[in-house]
Amino acid sequence: MIFKKQLKSTVGVWTTLSTFLLLFVLCYGQGKVSAQDTENAIGKSVYVTELNENIFPSAWRLIRESLTEAEDRNMDYYLLDLNTYGGLVDVADSIRTRLLKAKIPTLAFIDNNAASAGALISIACDSIFMVKGAQIGAATVVSGGSGEAMPDKYQSYMRATMRSTAEAKGRDPLIAEGMVDQRISIPGLVDTSQVVTFTTQEARKYGFCDGVFDDRESLLAYLGANPDRVVIHKTSFLSTILGYLQHPMATGIFLMMIFSGIYFELQTPGIGFPIMAATIGAILYFAPNYMDGLADYWEIGIFVLGMILIGVEVFAIPGFGLIGILGGILFLSGLVLSLLRNDMFDFSMADTDQASLALVTVLGAMVLSLIAFFFFGGKLADSAAASRLILKAKQDTDEGYTVGDKRSRSVVDREGLAVTDLRLTGIVEIDGERYDAISEGNYIPKGKRIKVLSYRSIYLVVMPLAE
Repeated sequence: MIFKKQLKSTVGVWTTLSTFLLLFVLCYGQGKVSAQDTENAIGKSVYVTELNENIFPSAWRLIRESLTEAEDRNMDYYLLDLNTYGGLVDVADSIRTRLLKAKIPTLAFIDNNAASAGALISIACDSIFMVKGAQIGAATVVSGGSGEAMPDKYQSYMRATMRSTAEAKGRDPLIAEGMVDQRISIPGLVDTSQVVTFTTQEARKYGFCDGVFDDRESLLAYLGANPDRVVIHKTSFLSTILGYLQHPMATGIFLMMIFSGIYFELQTPGIGFPIMAATIGAILYFAPNYMDGLADYWEIGIFVLGMILIGVEVFAIPGFGLIGILGGILFLSGLVLSLLRNDMFDFSMADTDQASLALVTVLGAMVLSLIAFFFFGGKLADSAAASRLILKAKQDTDEGYTVGDKRSRSVVDREGLAVTDLRLTGIVEIDGERYDAISEGNYIPKGKRIKVLSYRSIYLVVMPLAE
């Protein structure tokens, strides 16, 4: 009897405990389900950035600003909607580095093309998704002008970059390297006659595509994104303007404005318009680079100092010596350095290839300007547009003037004497009459015999005669 009571008591206790435990599990489980249901109701947050342009500095600014904003908002995913044929290697490398250091998952959605620099950017993302019929690859470094493959030192850098990026994201580094160099043979994929370029299905097969979708909306649905938590990055008006100003073609135009303005101002001092054009060109050249962190204040400073030294050499010191040479070096250095990424005097972020590209950009614009001066300089000075900027008031001899169009042209090819020093401009005397003159680029001291070469605007163009 006692045993039965104890058994009954024990069963009662266990029943009570079991009931309590069951209720606890059910309540706890119901709590978890409710939390999960709430999470599903909220959905994932996705920050979308559209990159449908060539990879120029504007693209770097776009990725940098949008990814930083996505991280600050603590978004679940950063989705890069990509369609590009490539662009500048240094800009792509900056974007790659930023993506590798991202604090949130990064996704690339290739909506048609991810060629060359676009392939590098895609591989730097955690996941790659593509639409049907898209392509990725063909990352050989080519020249911007002819489109021909650059020397092997450029390819070597790009191969290493592609390889290390693929390794960082768990993709086949040999295939990534094969997108750059056709000499790399991958059995069953490519021989040594072509670089790797994947279609969507091929990329899926070899691990360079994690999913195929019809459009971005279907990808967002797959990610579990709540439409209310999808943010589409909007480019600011300022960023748009800076993007246009930093386009390589615009950069070349601004450089030519600087070189042309200085040249024509030295040829016809006092007009004002050429130096104004050079000033505007310099502002448009330096301002976007300064705002983007490329041009530092000291780089702009040495450019201005170089301009000052050139002016001192031309207008105050006879000839063209050490001051002028130093001014020219500082002038060109300021232009070149403002295209390189640096932290004050630390240029470790800029490699040799980037420095070479910056140097070629500046010197190329200067050479093109010189060619334009040679072929069109004289015609430009006598053009209808220039005539509206140059004072051509009538000056009669009976009022004491001796420089007139007919009289000045009549002394072409004749010899005379420099009455004053010609630091580009001065006074010469021919057959007892004085004329305003401009030297052909050389300093001519007072008392030097000269010869008239031509007539330009209101000046005689003269050269010194050998002793």
